[in-house]
Parts: sequence; C-alpha cells; structure tokens
Amino acid sequence: MHVINKNVLGTPLEPCGLEIRSGFYRDGYCRTGDLDLGKHVVCAVLTKGFLVYSLTRGNDLITPRPDWDFPGLKPGDKWCLCATRWKEAFEAGCAPPVILESCHESVTDIIDLDVLKAHV
Repeated sequence: MHVINKNVLGTPLEPCGLEIRSGFYRDGYCRTGDLDLGKHVVCAVLTKGFLVYSLTRGNDLITPRPDWDFPGLKPGDKWCLCATRWKEAFEAGCAPPVILESCHESVTDIIDLDVLKAHV
C-alpha cells in the first residue's frame, strides 16, 4: 500500500528541492519514518546565519563530503532539516525560511504551525 505523505497545509507533500538530494531518504522529500530519529521534516531555504549556527552546534553542513556523496551546502540551497534543530535555531534567532508545501505534517508535533507560517 502506497502512503501519501501530507504537508502542513494538508495537501500532498511537495519535494524540497531536487538539485541536491535532501531528506532522510535522500529522495528530495522531507518525509519521515521509524528510522528517522532526527525527524528531517522541515524544508528550509538555508541562510549563512543558519549554516554558521549549525556548524557551532556540531553539524557541519558546509564542508563537502564526497565519500558520503554530500556536496556541502550554501545559502539559498533547500534542505530538509531536523525539526528540533530548526526549533533550536528559531529560539536562537537564526531560523531559516521554510517552504510550507514541502514541510511534512508531523513537524507540527514539535513546532507550532503559526511559527512556521511566520517564516515563509
């Protein structure tokens, strides 16, 4: 049986970006499952401020890792973020903008929808 993933608006989940294969399953969608302990469900448009913040928190998204088929990210790239990391960045004042159509509906278990709507 095929499961149709929904976004926070209640419509079918749209890809976060297919230029760089994002998401826990590296298929471009911010969908989740039992193995995704980080809940990679927030589709964000990365900013320099967020990338630097993430680096200071121990998650280097900037440096390319060819051995992991990871090109490194730059401002303007779209990427599926862990909901808790986005919320942490929001509380620190550096949350990147989100694309609601590409944020998985389960994100509202962690982040209030009105907060996400304020960051489009």
